Amino acid sequence: MRHLTKTAAVVGALALLVAGCGQKPSDNNSASGGGKKFKACMVLDVGGVDDKSFNQSAWQGMQDAAKADSNIDVSYVQSQGDADYEPNLNNMVSKGCQVTVAVGGLLATAAGKVAKANPDKHFAIIDAPSSASNLYGITFHNEQGGFLAGYVAASLSKTGKVGTWGGIDVGPPVTGYMDGYKQGAEYWGKQNGKPMKVLGWDGNKGSFANSFGDTGAGKTTTEALVQQGADVIFPVAGGAGAGAFDVAQAQNGKVSVIWVDFPGCTYYPDDCKYIPTSALKAIPQNVKDYVTKAAKGDYLKGTYEGTLQNNGVGIDGFHDFDSKISAKTKSGLDQVRKDIESGKIKITVNQ
Repeated sequence: MRHLTKTAAVVGALALLVAGCGQKPSDNNSASGGGKKFKACMVLDVGGVDDKSFNQSAWQGMQDAAKADSNIDVSYVQSQGDADYEPNLNNMVSKGCQVTVAVGGLLATAAGKVAKANPDKHFAIIDAPSSASNLYGITFHNEQGGFLAGYVAASLSKTGKVGTWGGIDVGPPVTGYMDGYKQGAEYWGKQNGKPMKVLGWDGNKGSFANSFGDTGAGKTTTEALVQQGADVIFPVAGGAGAGAFDVAQAQNGKVSVIWVDFPGCTYYPDDCKYIPTSALKAIPQNVKDYVTKAAKGDYLKGTYEGTLQNNGVGIDGFHDFDSKISAKTKSGLDQVRKDIESGKIKITVNQ
């Protein structure tokens, strides 16, 4: 079983707070002095709290909030499917949660409905904009981090083909990464006179495993792209993406895997030798910020948009691949980041 480690270096000053996976805490509502604790709750999407990606990074933010303020009591509930979203959110209201964080755009409709029905409670939704005055939206321009990841992938490809695939097609939270990856790889190709072919996503349709947790489906989906010649794969699929590591291992390192949402080398240290970098978004920091401020009576409103400019998105360091990525690519990456921030490079996102 893969164990957890810590990582630090992040390109573009995106510093993610990373720690080990925690257990679901008991519902302890009384502070050490006998006072009532602030109850912060989370409703996870499918895939599991230990998916080493999206869900886990959100739960990490809750744990970080509890560490920062001992008066905060955190808990989560796992959704098994669409039918669980609204009941799970309502259950959090019933158990007295002052704030409830819904994890994933698929929960957006349910979160908006429950928030409007409970105006005295406060909610946040990750990967969807606000749809109620008491529902804070936490969104990210995934395409920006994806573009940087695609640029790196193209620079490492020996076949002139790179690939990407998604878990479930839920729109920009998944396909935004794929849009950016495709355009970043193609941009590198144009800049270096080496046309790149991106497999698995054409800007409108592509390859999906139809799961955020099935590593077997992830392996099969990756194999299909590798058989077509792709040698750097970007799975945007939560835990299902780990199936790509099995393919990389079988290919004796001829295939590399760029991880998503959370630093891959942190949670897959044994596979770090296959991971050039990871496309990141600052989910832990934003969840922690929302919860710790709420515990002090400051309830964030509206919608946050994570970008390269505000360090809401970015890519991880290069770890074992640092010596394989040329100085030219690294300097080019710095320029690309600046050009995205300034608007000189415009990334098209398929809605």
